[in-house]
Amino acid sequence: MRVLIVQTAFIGDVILATAVANSLRAAHPAAEIHFLVRKGNDALLANHPSIDKVWVWDKHSGKLRNLWRLAGLLRATRWDYAINLHRFATSGWLMWRLRATEKRGFAKNPFAFCYTRRYPHLIGLPGQPWQHELERNHQVIADLCGTDIPVRPSLHPGPEDYARVAAYTAQSQRVVVAPASVWFTKQWPEEQWAALLTLLPQDIPVYLVGAPGDADLCRRLARYHPQAQALAGELSLLQTAALLQGARRLFANDSAPLHLATSMNTPTTAVFCSTVPSFGFGPRADRSVVIETSEPLSCRPCGLHGKVACPQGHFRCATAIAPQRVADTLCE
Repeated sequence: MRVLIVQTAFIGDVILATAVANSLRAAHPAAEIHFLVRKGNDALLANHPSIDKVWVWDKHSGKLRNLWRLAGLLRATRWDYAINLHRFATSGWLMWRLRATEKRGFAKNPFAFCYTRRYPHLIGLPGQPWQHELERNHQVIADLCGTDIPVRPSLHPGPEDYARVAAYTAQSQRVVVAPASVWFTKQWPEEQWAALLTLLPQDIPVYLVGAPGDADLCRRLARYHPQAQALAGELSLLQTAALLQGARRLFANDSAPLHLATSMNTPTTAVFCSTVPSFGFGPRADRSVVIETSEPLSCRPCGLHGKVACPQGHFRCATAIAPQRVADTLCE
């Protein structure tokens, strides 16, 4: 059985989609499983035992030209199953071009007419029915796996990744903090993160992680804890996953590090500001806590991905979350 899994969205989407590869590998050990991602996310899948080959689409230089070339390469292979976990037109067009016995994906995709099987992608608002992304994805392959329960997503740092963080992972009580987000309204404010750091036990190591653009924020926050060290921009994604493995807890926004922690089953406290867990992207580690405002805000959620500023100007979805509430989850 030869399978192509397509997920060309963001880091968190790719991490969660590894559960599909894991579920297929568990049900079909001899299957040939390929995975298509956007350039930059391919490093996430290095060393992955459930994936035989990674295909890469460069969306940054010559996006459509590269898509056309990639479609030609993929069309040269006959697939038993082509599974699209991306809901938008470019991946749907690619599916239309493929030669596959079965094409599967979400009905929301504009090219869903070419799918053999189409599935709902249910994103709920508070109080409405919803599914986690893991369940949404798994429904597309559930009949191939003989179970409705997805296998946990996973990443697999290599020996060089573990070696890079060995000095930090020697501290068994370490806490990891990921204070940044691409979206302003998904990021708990800096002063709240600073207050959290002052509330954490002063004798435990705290590592602040993130992308290179988060380095200044992490350096500023490191001043609020005597054992804190800013590592933003210094570690790759797999090295960050290695750091998270065995950590006491991750504190994060609704952002990619949350999903890194899910892949390593790291206890997680996720602070949700403008977005809500019913969108389906909450933490799934065994010991996970979601913290969100208890205020009944009619403006929340204000968008699926977050915004560059609070549309109402008050940002109560974030500022109303007390740092003590977050700190109290350290031992949960």
